[in-house]
Amino acid sequence: MATKVVKFGGSSLADAKQIQKAAAIIKADPERRYVVPSAPGKRFSDDIKVTDMLYTCYDLAEQGLDFSDALDAIQARYNDIISGLGMDFSLQAEFSEIAENFKKRAGKDYAASRGEYLNGKVIAAYLGFPFVDAAEVIFFQPDGSLNDEKTEKVLRERLSGLENAVIPGFYGCGADGYVKTFSRGGSDVTGSIVAGAVKASLYENWTDVSGFLVADPRIVDDPAVIRTITYTELRELSYMGASVLHEAAIFPVRSAGIPINIRNTNAPDEPGTMIVPDSTDEELSAYTITGIAGKKDFTSINIHKDLMNSQIGFCRDVLNVLSEHRIPLEHMPSSIDSMTVIVDSAHLNGLEDEIRTEIIKAVQPDSIETEDGIALIAVVGRGMCRTRGVAARIFAALAHAHINVRMIDQGSSELNVIVAVKETDFEQAIRCIYEMFVNSVA
Repeated sequence: MATKVVKFGGSSLADAKQIQKAAAIIKADPERRYVVPSAPGKRFSDDIKVTDMLYTCYDLAEQGLDFSDALDAIQARYNDIISGLGMDFSLQAEFSEIAENFKKRAGKDYAASRGEYLNGKVIAAYLGFPFVDAAEVIFFQPDGSLNDEKTEKVLRERLSGLENAVIPGFYGCGADGYVKTFSRGGSDVTGSIVAGAVKASLYENWTDVSGFLVADPRIVDDPAVIRTITYTELRELSYMGASVLHEAAIFPVRSAGIPINIRNTNAPDEPGTMIVPDSTDEELSAYTITGIAGKKDFTSINIHKDLMNSQIGFCRDVLNVLSEHRIPLEHMPSSIDSMTVIVDSAHLNGLEDEIRTEIIKAVQPDSIETEDGIALIAVVGRGMCRTRGVAARIFAALAHAHINVRMIDQGSSELNVIVAVKETDFEQAIRCIYEMFVNSVA
């Protein structure tokens, strides 16, 4: 029998009703054998996530203040879930242990991890599955990185004798023996690690959206869903701001060739988005492009010098100035007599004048100008390399809307085209590109 690992996000497990939906999904397919839960998320817009409640509670403990009311509120949240599920089950022993460990200053990672730990206990009991504490099977190196080899070995051995199991997400065991967490959204990573260890046929990531969208729904009304996307395309879009899946969750399954299916807990019949290996023969998107994403708050440094191309080391000397200030480069379009470097404005941190002076000293340009308020937009799609005139259509869409393109950059792989526009044109530019490539052929 094939094996599926299923991870449910916080919104999918926010209350008893949501947990019942998740349980029905799990029970509907016997291949869904291993479950990775997040901590309960928000039940409504003004609600507080359990993880945030735990941080607040532990802050009181660290200050030597009475945290009993804050911990009681967290326990009440779980008791509501247990009652709503109609279970004869108690977390009293677990909360007593948490209280003692808070008094001993067990650490913020320990505090934050208890949301997943407690939810895992409840869900395991509700499903009738064994509970496997992530701190016993997921391990970190002294530098904080994942101990891949030990984790895979221990996790595989532990799960090999279990037909089903619930493994809470977000945390593991640090090199010092204490609980250590991944960054926010780390339950995605746990699910990916479990899927890789058991050589799953599929990693299902259940959330509150029906997959990746072609564009940000806050900018484009009712954007189309991406049905199939490669790992490479996902990385390109994630880097430019598209956010559904924790970036680090890609690597454990990608190396094992395991596809990921993003699904909606509230609409389980919808197919969602399938994330597949780069070598896939899956059908390409019907829209030429796969997705559009972008970010604001960039600065361009425009440098001009006659005969720049004949000055050996010119670009290197400019980049050395940025390197010395530990400023990463985003893009560097150039021509015979000019070059532009685009950097994240936040990294400049008030250093514009100093960097400008150092560049003048290093390469003696004829002119140097900086421009703030730049936005970058990435148009991504593996079908682009098979279609003529993609860049021309992007220019046409933007020109029709009277949007000036500050820069265009296309990689040799022809997987993406990146354009720079003024921040004031950002939303309109995305809508125009979406209209050109999606609505015009829908």
